[in-house]
Amino acid sequence: MSKRGLLVVISGPSGVGKGTVRNEFMKNEDLNRCYSVSMTSRGMRPGEQDGVDYFFVTREQFEKAVEEGKLLEWTEFVGNYYGTPLEYVEKLRNEGKNVILEIEVEGAAQIKAKCPDALTIFITPPSMEELERRIRGRRTEAEEIVQQRLAKAAREMTMVGQYKYVICNEDVSLAAELISVIIRRHMEKEDA
Repeated sequence: MSKRGLLVVISGPSGVGKGTVRNEFMKNEDLNRCYSVSMTSRGMRPGEQDGVDYFFVTREQFEKAVEEGKLLEWTEFVGNYYGTPLEYVEKLRNEGKNVILEIEVEGAAQIKAKCPDALTIFITPPSMEELERRIRGRRTEAEEIVQQRLAKAAREMTMVGQYKYVICNEDVSLAAELISVIIRRHMEKEDA
C-alpha cells in the first residue's frame, strides 16, 4: 500500500499569479502531484470536458452533495456553485498522490477545519501597487470590477496569518521552486 498523499492548498488574491505559479511547479514530475478537479453547477463552456475541467452537475445535485457532506469546501459565485469533491480528493490521496487545490481564502478555511493536515500556502504580491498593476494590465474588466477585486484582495491579505507558508510572487520561477521545496520537505517528513 502506498503512503497517503499530501493535500496542498494554494490561495492568494486575484491577480497574484496563483495559476501561473501552479503551472510552473506542476512541471516537477518528482512531486507526484495532481491538480484537483472542482465540481460546479454552471454550464459547460465550449471546449470543456466533464471530469477534466470540472465535474459538471445540476444545482440540485450540488445542493444534495452539500447536504450529505460530500464537499471539502464550496461557495456560490455569480449564481453558480463551485466546490471540491471530498471523495475524489480522498481517492487521490489514498493512491499516494499529492493533491493540489487552488482556492479562495474562504474555501481554504473550510478545508483547514475538515483536514487539519492540509499544507496551506498563501501567495502574496510584492506590493499592493504591483497587484493593482497586474490586475489593470489584463485590460479585461471595467473599473468597477477592478475596484472590487482590489478591495477583495486587501481583505484576503489580512488572512495571511492563517497559512503555514507565505510565498511572495515577485519572480514566478522562484515562487514555484519554493513551493516545490516545501512539498518535497513534507513528502520526506511523511517518509520518515
